[in-house]
Amino acid sequence: MLNRITILMVLLSLTNGCTQKSNKVTHKHTNALVNETSPYLLQHAHNPVNWEAWKPEVLERAKKEDKPLLISIGYAACHWCHVMEKECFEDEEVAQMMNENFINIKIDREERPDVDQIYMDAIQMMSGNGGWPLNIVALPDGRPFWGATYVPKDNWVKSLNQLTDLYKNDKSRIVQYATDLSNGINAINLVENKGDSDAYSMAQLDTSVENWSKYFDSFLGGYKRAPKFMMPNNWDFLLHYATANSKPEIMEHVNATLTRMAYGGVYDHVGGGFSRYAVDTKWHVPHFEKMLYDNGQLASLYAKAYAVTKNELYKETVEQTIAFVVEELLDENGGFYSSLDADSLDEHGELEEGAYYVWTKDELSQLLGADFDSFKDYYNINSYGLWEKGNYVLIRDKTDEEIAKKHDISVAELKNKMRNSLTKLKEVRSERPKPRLDDKILTSWNGLMLKGLVDAYRYLGNEDYLTLALKNAKFLEKEMIKNDDSLFRNHKEGTSSINGFLEDYASVIEAYLALYEVTFDEKWLNHAKKLLDYTRLHFFDKASGMFFFTSDQDDSLIRRSIETNDNVISASNSIMAKNLLKFHKLYPEDGYEDIAKQMVKNVQGDFEESAQGFANWMHLVIYENQNFHEIAVVGKNYKAIGKEISSNYLPNSILVGAAEEGGIDLLKNRYNEGETLVYVCIEGACKLPVTSANKALEQLKN
Repeated sequence: MLNRITILMVLLSLTNGCTQKSNKVTHKHTNALVNETSPYLLQHAHNPVNWEAWKPEVLERAKKEDKPLLISIGYAACHWCHVMEKECFEDEEVAQMMNENFINIKIDREERPDVDQIYMDAIQMMSGNGGWPLNIVALPDGRPFWGATYVPKDNWVKSLNQLTDLYKNDKSRIVQYATDLSNGINAINLVENKGDSDAYSMAQLDTSVENWSKYFDSFLGGYKRAPKFMMPNNWDFLLHYATANSKPEIMEHVNATLTRMAYGGVYDHVGGGFSRYAVDTKWHVPHFEKMLYDNGQLASLYAKAYAVTKNELYKETVEQTIAFVVEELLDENGGFYSSLDADSLDEHGELEEGAYYVWTKDELSQLLGADFDSFKDYYNINSYGLWEKGNYVLIRDKTDEEIAKKHDISVAELKNKMRNSLTKLKEVRSERPKPRLDDKILTSWNGLMLKGLVDAYRYLGNEDYLTLALKNAKFLEKEMIKNDDSLFRNHKEGTSSINGFLEDYASVIEAYLALYEVTFDEKWLNHAKKLLDYTRLHFFDKASGMFFFTSDQDDSLIRRSIETNDNVISASNSIMAKNLLKFHKLYPEDGYEDIAKQMVKNVQGDFEESAQGFANWMHLVIYENQNFHEIAVVGKNYKAIGKEISSNYLPNSILVGAAEEGGIDLLKNRYNEGETLVYVCIEGACKLPVTSANKALEQLKN
């Protein structure tokens, strides 16, 4: 309950699994990673292992020296990555053995998701499991032949010794296995062009959702399993589906899920924002890292849910989540950093997961005094909220009304008590050692956060969110868009170095289009269209009718991947399909619709039994089967009327506006001097214009 703020400017049996440099510091070891900008790579820059970054010249050296590659992939907020570094990569003897027998490469999976995808497919083929740290041993050309996630020191050494012996004495066997495995990796990513298929019907979609609902946890929200990830695209689609088709039972589950997530320990009640997932079924104990991509998507989701329900909990969750992002992840140039680590120093100076976030009962009692009595009931300082070692993770399970009634106070008084208590806790917590910050800026994740800010402005009306969104959009425009309308992937300390992937284009296009809808500034629409056309030229695969994850300007490893499954972040192809459909409404002559429809047909065979993995795709089934409206507002009051319309949840629509005429066909020949007119259209065919937002909304309902 934070105050709203103003934005101020194969040996798998042996395995187990899940800054600036200072001249004043002398390190015993320094490797090539010292020249990188990724915080994760820099964390390993002074390991005794001779780490290299993933670069073509490193692979060439491996070929010349005929040494296998040892590739270790992780990310800055990864707990088990830190554990393995401490146990293995900081050990002198382990490092000596690695340096003598391998070319050792460290990869930040967030910078290079393309490489991570290939090797994650490889380890899942080898073992059926995956996770990070992801450790791969490969031929000098990159073809893998062994993999594991977290490995304890003794097993790590034993595994690498055996692999070294095999490589030296039975290399032909290893080469054959690597060849077979690479062929398998190629095969699993094939997408069949299904252009002759019929479009998916609403009846089929109903069946998909019915099958999907069998997995719902009707009491605790989400799914009947642990761990519980937030999966924003699942609830975003179901919100759309429930409102478009009058499905109260689906809406009830969406509300249960959003409420339980906001009540849970997976949400930071003291500082705002969500952790990555909960390890249990009740959303209680998080894996404590906090990621930009989760919080951007969840800000968007809760803002939409607030527009539908007017539930104040959802509004507060949006406000507090954005407050967290601004306080902890905002760079002064308008970009957003990537994450906060799960680990921080405890009172003994040891890195401990969650140390920054948890409380003992004695601490809380002493800090809160008389208010502790109501606080302990509100946040379950009892067996329900106990984690481990006497530490509590704050979690709610009752409404404000229930707690207020128990303590014989008004809801307003209760909320004020909780607000004051949380402020005290935040002040105390700020004195603790903070989790490490990954301060690299990633284009796709910034696109997700930009979309979250736009939706927060759209549905909550806070002008500060628009100010922040525009600052971020201008940062992306200045630092991430190249002169040829391509994108960079990453940015840190004034440097952008890696070419963008499809997910970078998809999320920025979506965010810029959304920003246009709330500003009517055609600059953002034009940027989005140029990026869209660039992807058609450099990412599109005519054979499958899908988009590759990497562009034709980059070297490919084993294969060019095609990403179709929606995960915690929606698949880049599903975001692209939605972008294409919406741009078709604005530029109907440019061929966008045919591509979008083809893409859906290619994957719709998975909707019936695997709906939760294709949730973002299924919006397009509703777009196709129900009226999708173009709304044009033209006249001097176009911004005010446009804002009033856009504050309503209208997922089957796109909104354009101009004072007189704009560069889009929908805005041409619509101006009538002295009036502001609203046109509600379908495929360019418009109803009679009206002069107010309310009248336009009535037309949309009818």
